[in-house]
Amino acid sequence: MQKQEVIFEDLGRMGYREAWDYQEMLMQKNLAIKSEQSRLSLAHPPNTKNYFLFVEHDPVYTLGKSGHMENILITEEEMNHRGIQFFKTNRGGDITFHGHEQIVGYPILDLEKFDTDIGKYMRNLEEVIIRTLRDYQLTGERSAGETGVWIDPGIKGRERKIAALGVRCSRWVTMHGFALNVNTDLSYFNDIIPCGIQQKEVTSIQKELGEKISLDSVKQKLKKNFEMVFDVDLVEKFVASN
Repeated sequence: MQKQEVIFEDLGRMGYREAWDYQEMLMQKNLAIKSEQSRLSLAHPPNTKNYFLFVEHDPVYTLGKSGHMENILITEEEMNHRGIQFFKTNRGGDITFHGHEQIVGYPILDLEKFDTDIGKYMRNLEEVIIRTLRDYQLTGERSAGETGVWIDPGIKGRERKIAALGVRCSRWVTMHGFALNVNTDLSYFNDIIPCGIQQKEVTSIQKELGEKISLDSVKQKLKKNFEMVFDVDLVEKFVASN
């Protein structure tokens, strides 16, 4: 049986607003297709398209719709001085940081073509990251009652988060996704309470291994594991040059 195709695109380094707008555009295209199918009372599966985007953002703090401003520990003036942007977003979760040498993954998937279970979808995203960390001999785990991927979540005082998750879902079409710290400058997390969770650290692959890691190699492993976990084929999107 032929696997579903997911269009893959590496956006490179892109501003948070620009990437958000791009995601919204792809999501709205799928929602329009589903609305038209519903209007015509068509029984066959909608001709929606699935996407998986990689992006690396310039320094930015993003606050989820259930987040709290008090989890930001610096002023707007301090953020401006340090060149850090700030956005309130429509994803779930609280405050997090995106920056250089961090891989952000944005799947825009029609879950009606997979499984209409948002909890399972979140666990699958975590599984992609857990398998990728395993490729580097790191043991990523889930933490009870908390999203994301952790190192040593069961050892009090040693818990450290290596990947954050936050998604939006509308009519079973997803957007936003995960952020995996590779060689990320972790000092940016000192000025927030990451994900609203106090007294727990944030880490990166570089910090855990004690050496800088090729961002491209992590991307390749993430893509491979995404294909395996979601049982899909990633198809590269090539943009024609002028």
